[in-house]
Amino acid sequence: MSDALKTRIIEQAKGAGFDAVGFSSASLPEPIRERLARFLALGRHGSMGWMESRAEERAHPQSLWADAKSVIMLGMNYGPDKDPLEALKDKTNGVISVYAQNRDYHDVVKKRLKRVARAIAEDTGAEVKVFVDTAPVMEKPLAARAGLGWQGKHTNLVSREFGSWLFLSAIFTTLDLAVDKPENDHCGSCRNCLDICPTDAFPAPYQLDARRCISYLTIEHPGPIPREFRKAMGNRIYGCDDCLAVCPWNKFAERSRESAFHAREELRAPSLRDLAELDDAAFRKLFSGSPVKRTGRNRFIRNVLIATGNSGDAVLSTKAEALLNDESPLVRGAAVWALAQLAPDKAAALRSDYLAKETDESVRSEWTAG
Repeated sequence: MSDALKTRIIEQAKGAGFDAVGFSSASLPEPIRERLARFLALGRHGSMGWMESRAEERAHPQSLWADAKSVIMLGMNYGPDKDPLEALKDKTNGVISVYAQNRDYHDVVKKRLKRVARAIAEDTGAEVKVFVDTAPVMEKPLAARAGLGWQGKHTNLVSREFGSWLFLSAIFTTLDLAVDKPENDHCGSCRNCLDICPTDAFPAPYQLDARRCISYLTIEHPGPIPREFRKAMGNRIYGCDDCLAVCPWNKFAERSRESAFHAREELRAPSLRDLAELDDAAFRKLFSGSPVKRTGRNRFIRNVLIATGNSGDAVLSTKAEALLNDESPLVRGAAVWALAQLAPDKAAALRSDYLAKETDESVRSEWTAG
């Protein structure tokens, strides 16, 4: 297929707001498939059962769509205007991952992606399918094969131009497009991303154990946060940017030109005091249009209470105490832990009364934990 067509596709994508475009075949090499199989065999996907049940489609793009010949990988810069690590210093405020401080990227990117795919179909008559992180597509390996960047030691994509801050999406097509040269690995001897991880989620360079990752724990994990990770979570209440933010390649990154990805002021570093008071209606209102909404109020308040317990602010103990009577066992259990951190004498005084009426075993275990 001619270079002129690829040039037109790139121009169409850039015109739709994408910052990076590359071309790969609709296949993945054996080492990548083996890495996925090992990740799953070791159980490092945690409770994300969909990764295992649809592993074949992830490993073989043509299992997802047999007629696909090429994959057009696109990246949209969501670079922040401030260092995300700065927000970790004030423990009385919560920290939400950069990507979730405004509009849900799925909605923003998919709209633009469909525009590009429609133009390709009209221009060539080829069939197209679009994917934005909601189907079993291995976006990062495909993006690396398409030359958008390389998978760093933290397993995320790193771009020489945009650092760590690229939303990835894909257009599968029946067009047989010439592939681009894969990007080389430029991590060198750097270990910044591995060494900064608060929970040691990287068993080795280029390996991730999601079960230890704060992003997984605060977003995907459905139950109580394992006690061994609570202190390490600090004031992170939705996701974690540490391994991304510390990458030296971010020195070339710039703030996103897409206003939908610019942080809403009320979500930059929201007060734990205010967040702890959110009922379901208020939660939905605050996070309308945000990816945070998908976690649900109870899981989010669980995270807020862990951050509250880590705040060191005894004044916030009243917020934890108020949630001891919440309807959700997930919230009640986290409230017990937070109160015990901030006001241990108060927690001890309440223990007998609350144990007498508590029927949920997970909450009872929080009251009786040493």
